[in-house]
Amino acid sequence: EGIGAGGLGMVGARTPGFSPWLWEGSGSVASSRIVGGQNAQNGAWPWQASIQYKGFHICGGSLITGEWVVSAAHYQGLVNSSTGPRLGEILRLNANTFTSAVSQVIIHGDYNPSSYASDIALAHLSRPLLYTAYILPVCLPDRNDSIANGTLCWVTGWGDVYFSSTESLPAPRTLQEVQVSLMDAEMCNDLYSKPITGSPGSRPIKDDMVCAGYTRGGKDSCQGDSGGPLVCSQADSWFLIGIVSWGEGCGLPYRPGVYTRVSAYSDWIQQQLPSVESGVVNVTIRSHPNAGYTPAPTLLLLVAALTLFPKILNLF
Repeated sequence: EGIGAGGLGMVGARTPGFSPWLWEGSGSVASSRIVGGQNAQNGAWPWQASIQYKGFHICGGSLITGEWVVSAAHYQGLVNSSTGPRLGEILRLNANTFTSAVSQVIIHGDYNPSSYASDIALAHLSRPLLYTAYILPVCLPDRNDSIANGTLCWVTGWGDVYFSSTESLPAPRTLQEVQVSLMDAEMCNDLYSKPITGSPGSRPIKDDMVCAGYTRGGKDSCQGDSGGPLVCSQADSWFLIGIVSWGEGCGLPYRPGVYTRVSAYSDWIQQQLPSVESGVVNVTIRSHPNAGYTPAPTLLLLVAALTLFPKILNLF
């Protein structure tokens, strides 16, 4: 999804189209950016990753260790499994490029592409990243952690090019950020049950999900932000509370963005990555051995190949 102004009243994952023949519209134009957002300061969100294919942003991710990125499972439906173990690369596209092949992707075994349950995946880098002031992991919550409704948290992303049948919108070149209000599943279902134009209302939010936004709409994640972080500040540390998953339109009233609740998958993450623990992350920042090295503000995860599924064409 991207951070932008209101969109269509159709339910779907927030993954953008990235060529003229893969568009996600139905005759109207939806925004490609974080709704109601603003440019992020350089290095403000050092765990943010961009998953790309041939230079086009597909979705976001979050660095949780020097070797692992967590993202949404639904974007992995675009990845062609026949590509073998080299599934992609981490790349910083500037004069100080750093790359690392992605050797493995782990998708949660209970992922349901219809309900977006268990919409979480892990990507392993074949060589560790070097932590800098601009590249750092985000903290993971414990399974028992809870945050009150109304807590103000932040969503970030690029929400790259969005194609419709009538017009394509440019993606923001600068990472976007927006502050949103946290909602639990019960509160979110109460909002989604309200009928709006083009949508009769339902209660689709599961216990492994969390929502963020406002009753009036206007601020939200959108196409291209999928897999990216919803983070909340707790005791002077940033915790990954949600993973951008899906929504009905973008920034619509009574339709907040829906996120995979990370605390529901803390045990699963630790089962897959025994060395990873919940709580505050202690890291060592080292200077780069090359003289004149300047750390870049973000990571780009490049996907090597794609396969298309009919469902992708009708997400929005």
